[in-house]
Amino acid sequence: MRKIINSADTFVQDTMEGIIAAYGDKVKLLNDDFRVLLSNYPTQDGKVGIVTAGGSGHLPVFLGYVGKGLLDGCAVGEVFASPASEKMADMIRACDRGNGVLCLFGNYNGDIFNFRMACDEVEFDDIETRQVLVRDDVASSPKENADKRRGVAGMVYAFKVAGAAADKMMSLDEVAAVAEKALANIRTMGVALSPCIVPKVGKPTFTIADDEIEIGMGIHGEAGIEVKKMMTADEIAETLVSTITKDMPLSSGDEVSVMVNGLGGTPMEEQLIVYRRVHQLLKDMGVTVVMPHIGEYATSMEMAGLSVTIFKLDAELKELLQAPAESPFYTNSNK
Repeated sequence: MRKIINSADTFVQDTMEGIIAAYGDKVKLLNDDFRVLLSNYPTQDGKVGIVTAGGSGHLPVFLGYVGKGLLDGCAVGEVFASPASEKMADMIRACDRGNGVLCLFGNYNGDIFNFRMACDEVEFDDIETRQVLVRDDVASSPKENADKRRGVAGMVYAFKVAGAAADKMMSLDEVAAVAEKALANIRTMGVALSPCIVPKVGKPTFTIADDEIEIGMGIHGEAGIEVKKMMTADEIAETLVSTITKDMPLSSGDEVSVMVNGLGGTPMEEQLIVYRRVHQLLKDMGVTVVMPHIGEYATSMEMAGLSVTIFKLDAELKELLQAPAESPFYTNSNK
C-alpha cells in the first residue's frame, strides 16, 4: 500500500485536523471532537437544521457540504464505516435551533441503525427530527425494489435543495417533503476502472483487469451489474444515460441538472469528455441542462471511474438548486 498518510489509525483525525487548519473560519469541530464537523457560517435563528453522517473516504461527501445553504453538521466514521449513534446525537443537538433537524443520509444499514438510535435519544431533549434516505443508485436494485437502492452522488443535490429550503425558513415537514421530492427525481449510475485501498485494510477492495470496466459498482467497492471490456467515453455515457432514462423517463421540454462525478482517480478531462456526450444525448431528446456539475463531488478514495447523475427539475426544485450556497468544498456562485 502506497498512500501519503501518517498511519491508518490516524487517517480520519489527521484529515479533520487538516480541514480545520485550512478552513477553520468556515467550519469547526464540536467541542474539539474530530468526529463531528459543524458549520461556522452565520445562520438565522429558528432555521431547520440539516445534518448527515457517513464514513470517511468520500470527500467532498459528506464533510464537504457543511456550510451556508447546505448542511449544518456532519458526523464522520472510519473509512467506509458509519459513525457512532452518540456522535450523531451530539451533532443533532448542536444543529437544533428550536424548529427541528432533518437527517438526510444514504441508504446504508449502519447509518440507518445509528441515526434511528440518535433520533430516539434526542427526543428526550424535545428535539424533533425527520429522517430522509437517499436511494439514487439505479444499478443497485431494480425499480420495483427502489427502496433498497444505495445512496450515492445524487445526495449532493438533495443536500443543496434541502439546505436552500431551510434557508427559506420552511418548517421541518416542508423541508423533509422538498428533500423527498428532489430524491424522487434523482437517478445515478457509475462505472469503475480500478479499486481503491482502505488504509486499515491495506489491499484493493476488488480486482478488475486492465482491459475491463465494472458497470454499476458502489462507492464502497460493492459489485456492479456486469463487467465488460473497456468502453469508449461515448459508450460509457450512452450506457449510463440510457439506463437512467429507462428508470426515469424524460420528455422534450424537460429541464435537468447533470452531475458527472469523478470517483477520486479520474482526470477532469475524461469527465468532460463523458459530459460532452451526455449533453448531446439530452439535447437530442429536447432536454435542457441547467447548472451542470462536473468534478469530484462524492469520491471513493483513489478509485478510477465516474458516475452520472440526472436531476429532473420543476420550477421549485430549480429555484432551490440555484439558491446561493457555499462551503469550503462547494459553491454555486459560478454555476
